[in-house]
Amino acid sequence: MFIQRIMKHCCLLGVLCMLLLVPYPSQAGEKRYERSVVQYTIPDVTLINQERKEVKLRQLLKAGKPVLLDFIYGTCTTICPVLSAGFSNMQNKLGPDAAKVQFVSVSIDPEYDTPEVMRDYLDRYRAKPGWDFLTGTRKDIETVMRAFDAFVPNKMNHFPVTFLCMPGSDKWVRIYGMISTADLMAEYGNLQKEMSKP
Repeated sequence: MFIQRIMKHCCLLGVLCMLLLVPYPSQAGEKRYERSVVQYTIPDVTLINQERKEVKLRQLLKAGKPVLLDFIYGTCTTICPVLSAGFSNMQNKLGPDAAKVQFVSVSIDPEYDTPEVMRDYLDRYRAKPGWDFLTGTRKDIETVMRAFDAFVPNKMNHFPVTFLCMPGSDKWVRIYGMISTADLMAEYGNLQKEMSKP
């Protein structure tokens, strides 16, 4: 119990330190992240979520909701806490509308990220319903990473990338870099406006 408390406090301290390093737009409005629009083919794989339920990835990502997706792992102390804090903050800012958005985090460390580890991780970030942490076989995880052009052979070499997609679209906004919650909300809002245009 004592060790768990220490780990929790260290994790929170790490998140706070990393948030201080998150690049924000300059006064001139310059973005500190790279944004591109890419078409991806979602692989037909079945993964496992934090509740040990089988999840067909293609079905989850095409369920008629806006989707935000990232690649993380449970023991990361650098990039992942910042990405997860962003998802958590966005869920909070969306309020009741958070249930209308599907948040998906895919583990890049399936050997360690068991459903129990993933559930504890989501609890740490006070995840609300609609945020799934997925794991699977190494082969299936690599298939998903390659499908989103996010493959790394070693988890220590992973990079910050977040994907957004609106229902009915096969195009994804790919955000490379440490994006602030404000910018993530803005990207999401802009994408909604684009999709609502006739």
